[in-house]
Amino acid sequence: MKKYRLPILMLVVFETIAIVLWLTKGNVFYLINFSYIGCSIALGIFLFIRQYKHARRIVQLLVGLYMLVYLGLICGENMQIEGFWYYLFTGVFEAATIHYAVAKIGGPLLFGRGWCGYACWTAMVLDFLPYTVPKQPRKKIGWIRYITFAVSLLFVGALFFAHVGNIERIMFWAFIVGNALYYAVGILLAFVMKDNRAFCKYICPITVFLKPMSYFSLFRIKCDTTKCVSCGKCKRVCPMDVDVTDNSRNRINGTECILCMECVKHCPKEAL
Repeated sequence: MKKYRLPILMLVVFETIAIVLWLTKGNVFYLINFSYIGCSIALGIFLFIRQYKHARRIVQLLVGLYMLVYLGLICGENMQIEGFWYYLFTGVFEAATIHYAVAKIGGPLLFGRGWCGYACWTAMVLDFLPYTVPKQPRKKIGWIRYITFAVSLLFVGALFFAHVGNIERIMFWAFIVGNALYYAVGILLAFVMKDNRAFCKYICPITVFLKPMSYFSLFRIKCDTTKCVSCGKCKRVCPMDVDVTDNSRNRINGTECILCMECVKHCPKEAL
């Protein structure tokens, strides 16, 4: 049972969050919501341990479609960064603010950029494109994400300061239009740069929250240097260009690791 400790631990973490939010907010939705997400993630880790090759994709679809279709389109909640700014401006700790607090601000201290690898509905689609392994060296244009971040904040801020009416309806359409733009830009960049994760590396505003917290992540890919033969296969298959052979927190692109486990699966010496 020792090898199943991680999926059990993840389930316990999410169940704890679910119960605490249910009791403090008095809304059973949070119990169902975080229990579902916890079960999905635990299932994915279990399948990975059982060496099922599509384990991560299953989690992406279970969580990504749930958040995109059910929470976003059916329930009308803007789960993008604009929704976070909206609830932050209104001073309400609900929906997107809770989502960001758990998954993108506090969560990375535990599981780093795991959100990007297992739950993001944008990456869920991009990961099905043909360029799973980057064909070009990483470009130094990650500063674009800060512009996207600022634009989203200014957009929502302008709506409030201009006292625009029916902002909730605008937020719903902002979710639809925003997702359409994310998919269009993400797919275009993937084919132009021959890299499925180009959008994540250069454009996505969410990484502004994720990167600093991921530096302190408890769960990290570590290398057993006594087994490593420096074959370089782990670096070649990494979609985020992370140097996983360096165990320091200052390793190259260390805060970009999405815990996809491709390096672990391809290591010929099981050093990771």
